[in-house]
Amino acid sequence: MSAASTKPYLLRAIHEWCCDQGFTPYISVLADERTLVPRQYVRDGQIVLNLGGDAVHNLRMGNDFITCQARFGGVAQSLSIPVDNVAAIYARENGQGMAFETGAAGGETVAGADGGDADAPGPAPDDTPPRPRLTRVK
Repeated sequence: MSAASTKPYLLRAIHEWCCDQGFTPYISVLADERTLVPRQYVRDGQIVLNLGGDAVHNLRMGNDFITCQARFGGVAQSLSIPVDNVAAIYARENGQGMAFETGAAGGETVAGADGGDADAPGPAPDDTPPRPRLTRVK
């Protein structure tokens, strides 16, 4: 029997930390056919979502999917995000958070963060979508 991934637990922990500190939790998501988000907001195969209490309703951060309702352009939409597709979770105000491998890598942690401007992803070294700039903390 394989061990359960730590990724959903880390996502919930960092989300809770952001909320407890008064920060706005953002997630960066690779949008594929399993990701239910408004496609007009997807850029380069990726979407960044605000998971703060003022932005979403009925947030459920499960082990396989993150689900909630959010408004885009004034229209309420149901979102469903596979946990495997979450590339990062971070605080909008200071960029602190964590980045993750996505897809085939199994959701292992890449880096903790104190990343500065996380809304401005840097260039990707290959064909993968850009991710927020995060740095490893020890």
